[in-house]
Amino acid sequence: MAKCLTKLLSRRPSSRLSELYITVQPHTFRRYLMRNVLGVGVSQDKKPEELKKPTLRFIQFLRGNDERKRLGVVSEDGNTFAELSGGACVSNDFLAFLKQGFSSQELLHKIDRVQCERMNDRLILLPPIINPGKIICVGLNYKGHCDEQNKQPPTDPVFFSKFSNALVGPLDCVVAHSVTKRLDWEVELAVVMSRKCRHVTCKDAMNYVFGYTIAQDISARDWQKRNGGQFFIGKSMDTFCPIGPAVVHRSMIGDPHNLYLKCTVNGEEKQNGNTREMIFRIDELISRLSSFLTLLPGDLILTGTPKGVGMYLKPPQYLKVGDVIQSEIQCVGKMINQVIAP
Repeated sequence: MAKCLTKLLSRRPSSRLSELYITVQPHTFRRYLMRNVLGVGVSQDKKPEELKKPTLRFIQFLRGNDERKRLGVVSEDGNTFAELSGGACVSNDFLAFLKQGFSSQELLHKIDRVQCERMNDRLILLPPIINPGKIICVGLNYKGHCDEQNKQPPTDPVFFSKFSNALVGPLDCVVAHSVTKRLDWEVELAVVMSRKCRHVTCKDAMNYVFGYTIAQDISARDWQKRNGGQFFIGKSMDTFCPIGPAVVHRSMIGDPHNLYLKCTVNGEEKQNGNTREMIFRIDELISRLSSFLTLLPGDLILTGTPKGVGMYLKPPQYLKVGDVIQSEIQCVGKMINQVIAP
């Protein structure tokens, strides 16, 4: 992320990107970016005594030059955080933390007992899940995305996968690998599984969800169409799956099937949809998958993308070096990822 932030900080402010590239000192800009992605629409101008407490919004992070990975929670406005892995008998790794099996009430009690800190420029956000066992994606799961391809909605979910080498954090860079000339965007709501799951019904499926995060399903469209139509190479190149900024506990999300999701490139809106447009809802996706394979704690399910991907615009549009992708989902937060050369 340091490399990406250096590039962001070296760019001159643009009128099209005035909301993102503001003329401030580098350390202030880093803090602005952190609050911008972690906050969910709450004012950033509160007085210190009015700062919100951290809640069930989980992040993985580093402190400055310390390479020890840490687990923490942040407030809804992104202004405060607390480290859970520093003394609350909580693992410093999110996946191991899930396996500890804490209830939401136990977690809230632990959060009340740890020291809160103001967000600062020494924090480096990592992907909230670094080593999931599976990254399962769902294609053609929004009617608008089917319509823009002139395809009928599928009668069964279209599943494919990414590998964990594709994961990067919410402020990390996306590499425009030299082997592709058709780099595309897809903002998606990602489901994070809480526990082992096999042969569950739709009625019980949501009980196996820990929470939600944002995923940007970066795609090399030229390679997606090659290899006999196999998506694997076109979807799993390094840096092709930014996720974050936090994993938001399901109790913090009223209805996961009524969240707006947006994607902009260089400040220009490309996608603007709502999760209610899903063809196959989350409970059905989990139930279907669990009938074939065992889902485990920390497994990610990317639930599909709304219309507006670059490939199907007229004329088609693709990402290029220097472009900035902003992905946003209501109640979850934002990600800001810049495209860089290899």
